[in-house]
Amino acid sequence: MDLICVGDVMLDVRVDAGELARGGDVHGRVGLQPGGTSANAAVWAAASGARTCVHGRVGADLVGRLLRTELEVRGVEAALVEDLDAPSGTMLVVFEAGERSMVADRGANARLVPADLPPALEAGAVLVSGYLLLQEGARDAGREAIRRARAEWIGVEAASWPLVDAVGREGFDDLASGASVIFANEREARSLTAMEPLAAARALGERYRAACVKRGAEGAVLVLDGQVYEATPDAVEERDPTGAGDAFDGVLLASLARGVEPEEALQMACGAGASVAASASVWPAVPA
Repeated sequence: MDLICVGDVMLDVRVDAGELARGGDVHGRVGLQPGGTSANAAVWAAASGARTCVHGRVGADLVGRLLRTELEVRGVEAALVEDLDAPSGTMLVVFEAGERSMVADRGANARLVPADLPPALEAGAVLVSGYLLLQEGARDAGREAIRRARAEWIGVEAASWPLVDAVGREGFDDLASGASVIFANEREARSLTAMEPLAAARALGERYRAACVKRGAEGAVLVLDGQVYEATPDAVEERDPTGAGDAFDGVLLASLARGVEPEEALQMACGAGASVAASASVWPAVPA
C-alpha cells in the first residue's frame, strides 16, 4: 500500500441558488457528490497511480453505501465501519451571490474510535485528518492512527484555522506528536507560526521533517529535510476550490512514498489541486 488515509468520508450537497429568498422558494442547482478530506486525498492519489486505502466510519444508510461504492470504483480500498446509531457525514455547500458558505454534519465521522483501526497501519505513507485531532469525539482515533502508523511519511493536515487557534500552537504539536509531515494553507500556517508562507514553512520545517504551505493559485512551498522547494500550477479558470487542498495532500504524500523526487512530487500535487479547482466535481472521473 502506498497511502493510507484516516478520517472523514462525507457526502457533499452543493446548492447554487443565485440569491436565496428568505422564507420563500427559489429555483437553483443542487448537486450531490462524494467528498470528505481523507476520501478526497485517497481518490486523487489513486488517480496518480498509487495504491490507496481509507479508514473511516459511515452510517448504515444509503449515503454510506454510496460512499463505499464510489471509493471502490476509483480503485480505493474502502475500510469503512458502519455505525448503526449515527448517519453518514454530510457537508452542505451553498453558493449565494458569489459567496460560498459551508455547514458540516460530521455524523458517523465524529464517532471513529481506535477499535475501528487495524493494529498497524502499514504503508509508504499515512495521512491523518486534522478534523480527527482537533475536535472531540474522534480525537483518540486520530492520535492512535499516528501511533499505529508504520510508514516513512506520517502526515497530518491543519484542517481549520479556527480549530487550530482553539488549541494553540503547542496544543496542535502535542496532538500531532509522532507525525513527520504537516500540511497547512496560508491562514492555518499563520495560526501555527504567526508568519507569512515561506517563513512559516521554514519554521514548521524545524518542527516536522517536512512542512508544506499551500497557497492556492500561487502554488506551494515545501521544506523537506531543511531544503526548500517551490512550485506553481498552470493557470486555470477556478470554479470551486473545495477539496483542492485534500487532493494536493494525497498526491504529494503518495508520490513521496513511491520514490518520486520532492520537486516533481510537489509539481504533481499542485497539478492535482488545480484540476479540482477548475472542475465542477471534487473527485476525478471513474476510470474506464
